[in-house]
Amino acid sequence: MNDILYDQIPSLDLADFKADGPERKAKFVRDLGAAFTNIGFVSIRNHGLTDELTDTLYDSVKAFFSAGDAIKKKYEFPELHGQRGYVGKNKETAKGFKVADLKEFYHIGQPEPINDMPENVFPDEFPAFKENTLITYQTLEKAGRTLLRAIALYLELPEDYFEDKVKNGDSILRAIHYFPLNPDLVQPGAVRAAAHGDINLITLLMGASAEGLEVLRRDGKWIPITALPDQIIVNVGDMLDRLTNHKLKSTIHRVVNPPREKMNSPRFSIPFFMHPRGDMDLTSLESCISTENPKIYEDMTAGAFLDERLQELGLKKN
Repeated sequence: MNDILYDQIPSLDLADFKADGPERKAKFVRDLGAAFTNIGFVSIRNHGLTDELTDTLYDSVKAFFSAGDAIKKKYEFPELHGQRGYVGKNKETAKGFKVADLKEFYHIGQPEPINDMPENVFPDEFPAFKENTLITYQTLEKAGRTLLRAIALYLELPEDYFEDKVKNGDSILRAIHYFPLNPDLVQPGAVRAAAHGDINLITLLMGASAEGLEVLRRDGKWIPITALPDQIIVNVGDMLDRLTNHKLKSTIHRVVNPPREKMNSPRFSIPFFMHPRGDMDLTSLESCISTENPKIYEDMTAGAFLDERLQELGLKKN
C-alpha cells in the first residue's frame, strides 16, 4: 500500500467506523491508516456537518470579511499571537518562505477555555458569525475525536488513547479569506498559501469556495484536491507525524493562485486544526521506532512545538 501513487486522495465514510459490524469498523481503520501512511490525506463523508450549517457559516464568514478594515482590526490582538480573533493581511509567512501568504483569517478556539487559554473574541457587528463558528467548531471537534479513535486502533493503541489528550485541547477553527488579487501588483513569489505542513494532530477542512488546494505526492508531483459537497478533507499534522516517527505522514500542501483571469475572485476556506493540550508528550511511540526506521525527532511537548512553529510563522516574536 505504501507504494501507491494516488492521483486523488482516498474517500472514506465515517459511518463505517461507527457501524455495528466489526468488519466495517476494522476496514475503515485499515483504509484510514493506509492513506495516512502513504499520502497523509483522505476525504471523509458523514462527518456531522449539514448543508444548512455549511451555507450559513460561509454566509456569516463572508459578511465579516466584507466589512471595512476599521471594523476587522477592532478584533485583532497581537498579544494573542494570532491564536484568537482576526489576523490581518500579510501577517503569516510559511516556514522557509520570505513572502507572506495572500490571505487574512479569523481564529476561534475552545468555547470554554481552561487554565491559561485565552477567551474567544467575536465581532459584535455580526452575531451570526459567533453562533455559526461555535457550532461548527463543536461539530468538527466531535468528528476529529472519532477519527483519532480510529487512528489509535491503527497504531495498536487503546481506542481512547487520545481522548484525555485532546479534551479541552488547543484546537482552532480558522476562517480564511483569500482576497481578490490584482495580477499586475502581486509580489513575485507571493501565493495564497505557500507550501507547508500543518502543526497539529489532524486537520479537518470543509470544502472551499473555489479550487486551489494542492498536495505534494511522494514522487514530487503536485495533485489538486477538491472536496465533494458532502465531504471534508482530513490530513495528518506535524504533531501526529512526530508522535508516530513519520509513520503517519504530514504531507506538504499549498493553495495556489488562480489563473490570471480569475485572480480578482475571492476564495474562502475553513479548516479545523485539531490540537491536543499543550502538556501532551510528542515523544515518538516505541512501536514506531525500529532499526529500519530509527527515531528522527527530538522529544518535545505539544505546547513547546506549537510555540516554536508560531515563531517560525511570524505570529509570535522570540
